Amino acid sequence: MAVNVQVYDLTNYPDNNKTVTVDIKQVTPIGYEGDEQWVVTATTTAYSDIAARTAISDIFILEMKGGWAKSSGLVTSPFTITTDNKFRIRMDADIASGTDPQVQSGYWEITLTSSGVVSGDDIADDMETQIRDLADNTDMDATYTLSYMNASVEFSEDKFKIISGSIADSYTGGDRSSVDVYTGVFSDSCTATLGFDLAIDTVDLALLDVKEVTTVSGYGGGVDLEVVDGLGSDVVGRAFYITDDEGIDEYFIGDTGSVEGNLKVRSLNGNAQLQNTYPSGTGTKVQKVSWNDPDGLPTNYYSDVDAAVRWSIKTLANQIDYSS
Repeated sequence: MAVNVQVYDLTNYPDNNKTVTVDIKQVTPIGYEGDEQWVVTATTTAYSDIAARTAISDIFILEMKGGWAKSSGLVTSPFTITTDNKFRIRMDADIASGTDPQVQSGYWEITLTSSGVVSGDDIADDMETQIRDLADNTDMDATYTLSYMNASVEFSEDKFKIISGSIADSYTGGDRSSVDVYTGVFSDSCTATLGFDLAIDTVDLALLDVKEVTTVSGYGGGVDLEVVDGLGSDVVGRAFYITDDEGIDEYFIGDTGSVEGNLKVRSLNGNAQLQNTYPSGTGTKVQKVSWNDPDGLPTNYYSDVDAAVRWSIKTLANQIDYSS
């Protein structure tokens, strides 16, 4: 059953409501080998420009991945914003280009209007407004306009999260949904002030490759630990985890001389060997330890159909011309 949702621009045209229709359809999209798929649709007969009668494209929700970038949370609210109030960002596969002064090093540069001692919630609102305003920039590739126009910024537990205004089927690749914050040093930057110098984003998390292998001959003591190839060549000085699912699991460093199939053990307790023995083969697992997001990886911002439908309504509502 189709549901009609009334949307408004209460600030500029409070009496001119428009209609967005949400429905479910069965379609056969390209790339699915002729297989039919159930999708949620959002449509409107309203125009993005009434004078030119410019139609707004329908939305078909088949996937629900929404890319994001998150600050470290290591700096806390309230934040002090001075003349260092600039921030650089890009959405999805966009690489900002053109002659506009806002284009810097392939990123869009925004200037926060917040000043003085400001709460994280107020900065999030300010940042969201400035990012959305980028959609009006004539240098922007129209492919990514909606990603900026519908972007959201939240603040919770001392962390800012910027969410792309797009939904895609991947966090990586040319058709991804993602947010990329410029973390380098530049004049008048507030990046470090807000904790985005140590940002985490869905692209980096999706590209994390957790490598694990089994042992070749087991381990009964000593420096050498023979393992199946698969950990890569970057093993010297890296941390590893070994377990046979019994007793106390061990962590150790690949010492000087380690190669992919033979790790030189330097135990974290200072000894040149592990404290436990481990059998060979599939009974023992050796995993390369890597950085990660303390909140998990990568948590999809749109966790259910309700959230995705609300995104689709917002996307259409933000494009409508309410002037008549």
